[in-house]
Amino acid sequence: MAVNLKKGDQVELAKSKSNSKILVGLSWDLSPQNDYIDFDLDTSIFLVGRNGKVTKESDFIFYDNLIHDSGAIEHTGDNQTGEGDGDNEVIRIDLDLIPADINKIIFVVTIYDADNREQNFGQMENASIRIIDEETGEEKIHFDLCEDFSIETALVVAEIYRYNNEWNFAAIGSGYSGGLHVLCQVYGLDIATALHAQ
Repeated sequence: MAVNLKKGDQVELAKSKSNSKILVGLSWDLSPQNDYIDFDLDTSIFLVGRNGKVTKESDFIFYDNLIHDSGAIEHTGDNQTGEGDGDNEVIRIDLDLIPADINKIIFVVTIYDADNREQNFGQMENASIRIIDEETGEEKIHFDLCEDFSIETALVVAEIYRYNNEWNFAAIGSGYSGGLHVLCQVYGLDIATALHAQ
C-alpha cells in the first residue's frame, strides 16, 4: 500500500539494493473550464550537489536530454497533450547508479511557452507524483498537489535526496513564476546553453 504524503512530508525511500530501480510517475488534468486549451506541460529533473547546484549541463534532464550520462535516469518522453489516464510522464531511475557527487534529484513541472500563451497552473487540477517499484509494479509513495497555483508557471514537485547514505523522498509542492528559465537560474544552470536558446 502506498504512503500518501502531504506538502512538507519526508519519508525513507529505499534501504536495500533489491528495490533500487523505481519509476516516478507525474500526472495532471486540465480543469473542466480549460479543457479546450492547448496545454503542454514538461517534466524536468535537476541533479544537484550539496551546494544545491548542478555541476554540469548533463545533470539537467528534460525533453532534449532524456538520459543522464550515468545511465541512472531516463525520461521516457514528453507527453505534449496530457491526454489519457494514468501517468502523463514517467521517469526511470536506478538509485544505485546515481553518481556519488549528486545529493538531490529534483522533479519539476513547467508550462511550455506559458507567458506567450497566458497560461498558469491555476488552469490545472489533480496534479500528483508517485513512486513505483519497477520490479513489482507496486506504488510506494503518492503525493497530491492540492494547492491552487493561480499565477505560477513552474512547480518544484518533489525531490529524492541522500541522508545517512540512504535515499529519501520529500514532498515539496513549491510554485514559481517565470517558468523553466527561473528554475535553471535557481539550480545554477546557464539558461541559453541548457535550453538551446529556446
